[in-house]
Amino acid sequence: MKLSGSCRCGAVRFTLNSSTPVPYMHCYCSICRKSAGGGGYAINLGGDADTLEVEGREAVATWRAPIDDPDHPGRTRLGPSHRHFCKQCGTALWAEDPAWPELVHPFASAIDTPLPTPPERVHIMLDFKAPWVEVPSGPNDVHFARYPEDSLEDWHRRHGLLER
Repeated sequence: MKLSGSCRCGAVRFTLNSSTPVPYMHCYCSICRKSAGGGGYAINLGGDADTLEVEGREAVATWRAPIDDPDHPGRTRLGPSHRHFCKQCGTALWAEDPAWPELVHPFASAIDTPLPTPPERVHIMLDFKAPWVEVPSGPNDVHFARYPEDSLEDWHRRHGLLER
């Protein structure tokens, strides 16, 4: 599926192909909830990095979140993920991790293409959610304290939603 996205002010527009376009996984980690401003969570999709085309790249900035260093208590280090945002309006656009150079993870909130409705919502990193956030708990909600075993691709395949 071809996805088109943009920032709030229009300085950045981008497109990419995604075989995993269903916005099903809500992440409540402190990085996502503090940078996304979306109800205490963020939703990332998967995309093919080779197909990412960006208009207005000069307005794109990147940051890496500081994370606790498990080898040195009390110290932090920069996480590996590079989070891209519009430096004019602050819109979160996409994330990339050097460990998976073939992937790019656009934030569903930046996508302008109508996205499919997920058959279930997967709530992850609940050990880190803000105390004021109420997590939905219905028949189509699945909860994880940290990460699920399924990757984006595994989940889409299991639900018969993998686009090729």
